[in-house]
Amino acid sequence: MSGSPIRNPQSEIHNLTVDLNCDLGEGYPADAALMPLITSANIACGYHAGDKDTMRRTIGLALEHGVAIGAHPGFEDKANFGRTAMSLSPQAVYQLVQEQILDLANLAYTEGAYLQHVKPHGALYNLAAQSLEWASAIAEAVRDFNADLLLFGLSGSFSIKAAQTLGLRTANEVFADRSYQPDGSLTPRNQPNALIEDTQACIAQVLQMVEERRVTALSGQNIVLIADTICLHGDGIHAISFAQAIRHALEEKKIVIQAPY
Repeated sequence: MSGSPIRNPQSEIHNLTVDLNCDLGEGYPADAALMPLITSANIACGYHAGDKDTMRRTIGLALEHGVAIGAHPGFEDKANFGRTAMSLSPQAVYQLVQEQILDLANLAYTEGAYLQHVKPHGALYNLAAQSLEWASAIAEAVRDFNADLLLFGLSGSFSIKAAQTLGLRTANEVFADRSYQPDGSLTPRNQPNALIEDTQACIAQVLQMVEERRVTALSGQNIVLIADTICLHGDGIHAISFAQAIRHALEEKKIVIQAPY
């Protein structure tokens, strides 16, 4: 448009904002060390991992450090940590998600806290990313529980599309410690190089996703994406060192780290 100022993308990098989230309350020892380093906590709701005690303790840690609290519902399958796909009807998926949100919301209320987002876990997350039917069932469960909640989903996936169709606010999620396939999906954990275990590779991927809005797949292809929130897995052996390194790298670039609310 005539008279409009010329925008220099490089000059806007310092205005970037991103959330750093982590899956917690899953029975791993790093929760207390990770909480001060993140801005959103996805708390396991007792189905794929955790119980009321771990949920309550994790809520307390989040409150102590000013971290946004979210429900992390998964399949009721602790034996496989919720990472094995299950065949459920849309109504069963809806019920599964609503029950877990309610459990965490009730505990949060007793601690003087409230939920700000929902992020599905494991196989439930992956199925929602790949299937509009699954994504819609989950989004409906979130909307009907509280339409003010945000839904975290794989960047650009059916999870985001279904939620936006229903009028929910969303956070496009990218992964610091996982590699990508050419279609934008995460490399399955049972395939080679699914996990990123080198700190410099992790940082390089994070900065590429946040600053350049793209990620390089294992095939070498560049995939366009949006990075509203970066996930770091709390069960990873490098979780604490990765979180420290990611924060340092983002802060060096003057990128603001805050929950997307």
